[in-house]
Amino acid sequence: MTETSRRLPGPQFPDLREWIDPFGLMDLRPKLDFHPIRIEDVFEGDSYLLRAELPGIDPQHDVEIIVSDGTLTILAERSADKHDKRHTEFRYGAFSRAIRLPQGAKEDKVHASYNDGILTVTVPITQPAKAPTRKIAVTAE
Repeated sequence: MTETSRRLPGPQFPDLREWIDPFGLMDLRPKLDFHPIRIEDVFEGDSYLLRAELPGIDPQHDVEIIVSDGTLTILAERSADKHDKRHTEFRYGAFSRAIRLPQGAKEDKVHASYNDGILTVTVPITQPAKAPTRKIAVTAE
């Protein structure tokens, strides 16, 4: 092993950003303070369940859920703490996601809860009457 290879990983190397953008031009582009919310959804019994990943927020003050015209919109905001940080990969700012609700959703009965960084939205749905199955004949022209 050479002397150089033993010293490779360490603080003596500048950040990768300094190599890619030595003049700081990347900082001149407009910054978007908007981030999508990661979700998962499932039908469970007579309900549509939507789970949204929102760690580190206060659900009482930082989350707004709007249901209108068959669309559920989740708005959230997380503010950065005031410590000087050398490096962070946390996302701060506004978060938003709009989801089309399934047919039969009871918009007036939507319920939401928050636990361990996960927002769970429960939407009761009515099962539409099943249309009878029928076979369609195909004719040749």
